[in-house]
Amino acid sequence: MNPDIEWDDFLRVELRVGTVLSARPNEKAMKPAYVLEIDLGTRGVKISSAQLTAHYTATELVGRQVLCVCNFPPKRIAGVRSEVLVTGVHDAEGKVVLAGFDRPLPNGARLA
Repeated sequence: MNPDIEWDDFLRVELRVGTVLSARPNEKAMKPAYVLEIDLGTRGVKISSAQLTAHYTATELVGRQVLCVCNFPPKRIAGVRSEVLVTGVHDAEGKVVLAGFDRPLPNGARLA
């Protein structure tokens, strides 16, 4: 179990809503992944490489709203400059299920 954190620690993580504009296979990835273009409102369109192929097709992801960590430094993943981390939870088989919302939200809205 991790130690308790303070509210300010949580606020340092910039979690924002974005809409997936496009999704295509990341051909260079060792594990199956998609390259996503995500509209984060005033933060702009950002790229992410995400291992979501187990539960989602590229077509299903387009138009879907996702929750992204926006203040990690960019990371090169299989030839892609991944600018945000798309959040999800591993299911019982270790496959990622996306964090989601039950109502539409403005792109760039911050989780708080």
